[in-house]
Amino acid sequence: MRTPEVSQALRNKHVPPGVSILSPSFVKEARGAIIVDTEGREFIDFAGGIGVANVGHCHPKVVAAVKDQAEKFLHTCFHIVPYDLYIDLAARLNELAPGDGDKMTIFLNSGAEAVENAIKIARHATGRPSVIAFENGFHGRTNLTMTLTSKVKPYKLGFGPFAPEIYRMPYAYCYRCPFGLKHPGCNTACAEHLEEFFISHVAAEKTAAVIAEPIQGEGGFVTPPAEYFPKLRDICDKHGIMLIIDEVQTGMGRTGKLFAIDHWGVVPDLVTTAKSLGGGLPISAVTGKAEVMSAPHVGGLGGTYGGNPIALAAAQAVLEIFTTDGLLARAEELGVKMRARFYEMQKRHEIIGEVRGKGPMLALELVRDRESKEPAAAEAKKLVNLCYQKGLVVLSCGNHGNVIRTLMPLVITDAELERGMSILEESLQELRG
Repeated sequence: MRTPEVSQALRNKHVPPGVSILSPSFVKEARGAIIVDTEGREFIDFAGGIGVANVGHCHPKVVAAVKDQAEKFLHTCFHIVPYDLYIDLAARLNELAPGDGDKMTIFLNSGAEAVENAIKIARHATGRPSVIAFENGFHGRTNLTMTLTSKVKPYKLGFGPFAPEIYRMPYAYCYRCPFGLKHPGCNTACAEHLEEFFISHVAAEKTAAVIAEPIQGEGGFVTPPAEYFPKLRDICDKHGIMLIIDEVQTGMGRTGKLFAIDHWGVVPDLVTTAKSLGGGLPISAVTGKAEVMSAPHVGGLGGTYGGNPIALAAAQAVLEIFTTDGLLARAEELGVKMRARFYEMQKRHEIIGEVRGKGPMLALELVRDRESKEPAAAEAKKLVNLCYQKGLVVLSCGNHGNVIRTLMPLVITDAELERGMSILEESLQELRG
């Protein structure tokens, strides 16, 4: 087996530098919440492949489903010779997605592809061209989704020109309120700003959709207050605008509910899922109200690999795990434990400005001074490296790179969770010096 140094040298020779790598290690195997590298070193995984491993690495039910389907057929293209796997999983997602009305689902390959198709559907259904996204938002790396994405470097730098008719407004970032207000008591000014936005940026009657993550992922796990999404929903309804909720990172139990938007009691017109839907295999979906999903003409939606049979089988296993193994209850339990522990850390470490999120999708925003809230980006990067050296894989995020986020598999054991939390606090202590 190659040494990490040899693998890294080959990577440098054959893979472009634009494909970034966080870890100097190379994986040998992974099970549950543990990654083992090629030198036999074990890591507790608080990253989950960027939110892909909610049911854990190589969950036995997912592996069994993949093996079983691989022996039957790998590909025919659903458009050419269809299969029941696609229909059955669509029916299951339609049942589980927010809202009681009739829904429909299409399957694709990645989160970005799901977002692109949601935009296509919203534009066709409304006959309008414009889309409103949010500051700090992340929706993908294709041309359209890169345009929707807020952060310039590294995602957008040098890759323009960008897609037209995309507009961006402030999000409900209460810790750094763009309107200088304090919550509670802000009276949903951030959501109500949408009405002003129609005057100064894009007319409501030209707006097809508003797209938002319930909790912003790459943007720093920014979590709106309870009043935010209901107000956005009301404004969208008033003007006949589609509300698209991007659940690519927040979905499949990450926040303690299968769909994070359920925390706000809001029903979107369209919802996108990916990442943990496939348990490690590439699959994404757009689920929406039947009358909206039916708008595009025959042949207007699809793709060669959309709804790949192997990925569909894996996704069916993922939903079965949530249904039969009590994983949502475990996610809620994890969230309670982690939030309590993070609040304790915040008391002991001045660098933690805010603890936020829902369920086990939590974040620590690091600041050099709690009064000025100066982002501690260099410190966050150092903390990630310190954790890695001690055997914990954790990620930073946020527009300033100063937020530490948790995306551990929900099957993590109490012992593994405790060890990971201890490593994080040991590293915070070492960071303080």
